[in-house]
Amino acid sequence: MAKNYAEVLVSALERQGVQRIYGVVGDSLNPIVDAVRDSTIEWVHVRNEEAAAFAAGAESLITGGLAVCAGSCGPGNTHLIQGLYDSHRNGAKVLVLASHIPSRQIGSQFFQETHPQQIFQECSGYCEMVNSADQGAVITHHAIQATMSGKGVSALVIPGDLAAEDVEDTTIIDSVISTGRPVAYPDQREAAALVQAINQASSVTLFVGAGIKDAREQVLALAEKIKAPIGHAFGGKHYIQYDNPFDVGMSGLLGYGACHEASHEADLLILIGTDFPYNDFLPSKNVAQIDIDGSHIGRRTTIKYPVVGDAGAVIENILPHVEEKKNRSFLDKMLKKHAKALEDVVSAYTHNVEKHTPIHPEYAASLIDELAAQDAIFTVDTGMSNVWAARYLTPNGQRVDMGSYRHGTMANALPQAIGAQAADRSRQVVTFSGDGGLSMLMGELITVKQHDLPIKIFVFNNSSLGMVKLEMLVQGMPEYETDHDQVDYAKIAQGVGIKSIRIEDPKQLRAGIQEALAYGGPVLVDMVTDPNALSIPPNITWEMLMGFSKAATRTVFGGGVGSMITMARSNLRNIPRL
Repeated sequence: MAKNYAEVLVSALERQGVQRIYGVVGDSLNPIVDAVRDSTIEWVHVRNEEAAAFAAGAESLITGGLAVCAGSCGPGNTHLIQGLYDSHRNGAKVLVLASHIPSRQIGSQFFQETHPQQIFQECSGYCEMVNSADQGAVITHHAIQATMSGKGVSALVIPGDLAAEDVEDTTIIDSVISTGRPVAYPDQREAAALVQAINQASSVTLFVGAGIKDAREQVLALAEKIKAPIGHAFGGKHYIQYDNPFDVGMSGLLGYGACHEASHEADLLILIGTDFPYNDFLPSKNVAQIDIDGSHIGRRTTIKYPVVGDAGAVIENILPHVEEKKNRSFLDKMLKKHAKALEDVVSAYTHNVEKHTPIHPEYAASLIDELAAQDAIFTVDTGMSNVWAARYLTPNGQRVDMGSYRHGTMANALPQAIGAQAADRSRQVVTFSGDGGLSMLMGELITVKQHDLPIKIFVFNNSSLGMVKLEMLVQGMPEYETDHDQVDYAKIAQGVGIKSIRIEDPKQLRAGIQEALAYGGPVLVDMVTDPNALSIPPNITWEMLMGFSKAATRTVFGGGVGSMITMARSNLRNIPRL
């Protein structure tokens, strides 16, 4: 007996191990929803399709597998857009099922008509419309194969009436999906040029990103051989910072430590597995770049030594030919600068914090870091929450943090937590939620409660768009429309049926965080934090803010903190005593 396209589609998803679809049901989606009803797949009912796309992206990044979201025609599709941009830029393996108006009505200015293929073009690697049930079965394979091959989001635009048509030919959709990833070795000439540059340089710094996820040991081996400090972008923090005797911190607006100095003072800077976008923080002299995607080479700064290939494979290829450097004076100098940079600002955020009201957000972040599980998953809202996470979350090789680090949209933390927790209910999932981000998709608290997801939602409630306020100040503009009246998010969560804790007294912060983390179900902790805490050391001058020069930027954002100071102090022990 022939199956309709919706049934064939859902069966194909089951074969790929898909366990849930995130979305909002709607008339044009009805055939697909009905097929899901008769399958092993769970429908996770979100309140906004944007959250569905964020959740699917997070699930895929946690599991490494295919994740699916869905939206009905017209507004249902357009709501998906922010989450799809984020998932696509994060490299998540996401299939979006975008149902469409009846096929006969396309091009007739029909009710809710949009052009999904155009809408999703920039936030997908594969986007096609189903024109018949048989053709739909063919392109379903293409869509799944494309996203599983690392092409980013795949989008299927499905007119509702065609989803109910029978499929006669399943030849293509019955194919096995390839999920393997070949190793890309470097071109011999490019590798040789990089080796020569390293051997000729008296000092080298490595600056790494998320692309070294599977090449940590190779990066450390290279640093050891050439006595190179290692700095990182935010994306590389959790892969390289922990137990790293060469660590000099992070660069960029969220940065800290000696990374900026190490990058600019070295004879040679090697960018490895990073597409760090802020070219103002990168030198343009004598820079090398290793990246698996050749299109990334040279789009941020002048690159003299390009090498295309897997980070690990490239380093393994060049390491035997790299001459060991005996002089570690440059490395030791940068390690000392890094430790001092952290030492000089720690007291500003730790002295008498138990008495400071409103609560120091730095203090709250450091306590969450201290008390959270060693394998916790953290989802981080865009804004000042990024700053607190960048500086206070301590990587250890087991923890994961994710945010909208490439797309930079608000409201990502809660829906990403939904996807991460749905993928693994036994693992602790913690949000760093800004009050602005939470309020934007606050309806997803209902999703958390409905599906009983044991997420720990920590709200940095400063009644302000803190990062926007800082952006205005550093541009010499008076802050405007960044603050609002106080909102009690604990009462809102309580009204939804979620356990809530509101903390205004910093003396109650540790106990409240411990209570939340120990609770077996979903819980929201509403922490009333200082709106004037903008990650600025107390001796900042107005001239530094007005100028926003590179030197001022490093001063404004140069504070470091948390348990990172412990590692920095420890690394000083590696410096030989003469």
